[in-house]
Amino acid sequence: MTQTRSASKTLTAAALTLATLGVGLGIGLVDTAQAAAGLDAGTVVVTTGGAVSGTADSDGLRSFQGIPYAAPPVGSLRWASPHPAAPWDGVREATAPGAPCPQPKGLPIGTPSESEDCLYLNVTTPAPRTGKRPVIVWIHGGSLMFGSGDLYRPERLAAQGAVVVTVNYRLGVMGFLADPALKTSGGLGLEDQQAALRWVRANAGAFGGDPANVTVMGESGGGYSVCDHIASPKSAGLFDRAIVQSAPCSTGGTRSRQEAEREAKTTLDNLRKLGACTLHEHAASCLHRADAATLMKAYGTWNEPRPVAGTELMPLTPAEALRTGRFNRVPVLVGVNHDEERGMILGQELMLGPMPAEDYERTIRAEFGSRADTVLARYPLSRFGSAGEALATVRTDHTWSVPTLDTAKLLSQWAPTRMFEFSERNTPWWASTQTPSFAPRAQHMAELPYLFDFNTPLFEELPENQRTLGDRMTRTWVNFAKAGTTNWPSFRNGGYVQSLTAGPWKRADFTQDHAYTFWKNLH
Repeated sequence: MTQTRSASKTLTAAALTLATLGVGLGIGLVDTAQAAAGLDAGTVVVTTGGAVSGTADSDGLRSFQGIPYAAPPVGSLRWASPHPAAPWDGVREATAPGAPCPQPKGLPIGTPSESEDCLYLNVTTPAPRTGKRPVIVWIHGGSLMFGSGDLYRPERLAAQGAVVVTVNYRLGVMGFLADPALKTSGGLGLEDQQAALRWVRANAGAFGGDPANVTVMGESGGGYSVCDHIASPKSAGLFDRAIVQSAPCSTGGTRSRQEAEREAKTTLDNLRKLGACTLHEHAASCLHRADAATLMKAYGTWNEPRPVAGTELMPLTPAEALRTGRFNRVPVLVGVNHDEERGMILGQELMLGPMPAEDYERTIRAEFGSRADTVLARYPLSRFGSAGEALATVRTDHTWSVPTLDTAKLLSQWAPTRMFEFSERNTPWWASTQTPSFAPRAQHMAELPYLFDFNTPLFEELPENQRTLGDRMTRTWVNFAKAGTTNWPSFRNGGYVQSLTAGPWKRADFTQDHAYTFWKNLH
């Protein structure tokens, strides 16, 4: 149970009312109201739901954790759109994060959990001051199957002058199951994120943020969620800028109703095999009755769920929305890592050992069919140090780099767009993991330790000579959140892509590095 301090000792009814009315109207009014209520203007903040008490560090950064932004999605609300959180009396302790949303054991960025009471967010903010700061809302990655907001420590972004909000949202089966019997949008996890963005609009001012300057930011699965917010009419007016990392909107973000319903049927069949529901029991009854652990087992561990396209939530795929200009036109910073697939291949090699040379051609033929000879001629094994390195290069160019450039092209027709490529080669490897068979370089997620610290050690310690790159990146991200621009040209200026490294930043030779013309002409 969340602890609260007695309202009679800390607040008068009139002062609390004044403080609540002040939420979102500017830090000066909020501070005045808090002072009238006898609250510490630094570590106690009044939100629309009630007062919360956080902590402050020696640098003046304040942290408020485990704030409910929606009602627990339990009981009759399990398969429902998010409902408002119940308000509370007194001062709620906000010194520990809420539980991660249900997720199986799998990726190191995840925390196995069966707790459905999980719709909480965390706020990290600089010391109070006159004036409003930009707000960044971080949507964590993890294939929409794993992860939680509290894994990421955003102090470095906050130290650059931003109010940073990290969010838990429903994942996997609880967030994206689209069984017709449930009559959901097929994207409850995305709806949770929208509820969090509405909370931020209403409460940012109380934490020193500008509720009229909110940037939604995400990476990988979280980046695809940002693509969805850009495309969803239900997200209109909830944010003012967007940062998309390692998530090409032109090829992902949603799935078809048919794909989603096939997945739902498989899940229901598995529930029956597990004895969680009877053969003739109505699907909705079974899905409400089964516990979270059984639902996750029936759903599987390695799915990559997405919201369903062709719904009120997502009328269009992100690609179609960008192509036609029917999206939320805000300034966008979009980027990709130079060697995305190295991380995936090296992860497989940790379990299976280095990829045998003969498997390279076999894999290319399986993936590209009649086009395999052309791909093999462009990417001969002899060019690379190993089969794994060769396959990682092919998949990076084909699956990540080319569609990210296409995404920037589509966005820039309608909205201010900046593009970057994270290209640093001397990046930290995963913590407590054996040495990889080839250099990970700018693998998937490699940019994250330059932007965040982590509550669970994920990566090796960032080398001292790399910290300057991290400082420069966090400053760039926060400046984009402030003004919607970067210190390099817009993408419309000749398809400009900025290369981010520990050395001088310069224009990337992106199309050449990733054989863009080759892939666009491959038929």
